[in-house]
Amino acid sequence: MSLLQPRDVIDHVTEITPEFLRARGLHGLLIDLDNTLIPYGSYEERQAAGIIRWARDLQRLGTGLYLLSNATGRRAAYWLERLEFNGVGLAGKPNPRAYRRAVGALGLPPGQVGMVGDQLFTDVLGGNLAGLHTILVRPLANNALPHTRLARQLERLVLRRYGHDWKT
Repeated sequence: MSLLQPRDVIDHVTEITPEFLRARGLHGLLIDLDNTLIPYGSYEERQAAGIIRWARDLQRLGTGLYLLSNATGRRAAYWLERLEFNGVGLAGKPNPRAYRRAVGALGLPPGQVGMVGDQLFTDVLGGNLAGLHTILVRPLANNALPHTRLARQLERLVLRRYGHDWKT
């Protein structure tokens, strides 16, 4: 399997249900912030109400959640307070050490943890290097940084190779 190939490709993070997790033997998730949970740069809490409810429902059912984001520490802290689970900003993705630390915080073996994110070259690559079940989600918005927009063009080529033809 290629290090850039996600195990699952979904349209929205809320497609990850207890049944989805059970079918894959997952008990925890590392989750990216920007354009995975919340549109890049957004601080709109009303817009995030459904995501917050989704996260709380998964936690109530015993799923461990941990935010693993390259966003600033301040931005990550803002959303962690609202999401009510642990995590870090400025994580250093795709460095596998960041993923291993996050998995350690969940107290689960890597084979029981999924990495959910919107970028192949950070979220999927790092998750695969760390031995996690990688889940690529369609980006929430196209308002990313210039280097991310360039990466999106390359992602489209890679995704097509694996049979996924969507606009990233």
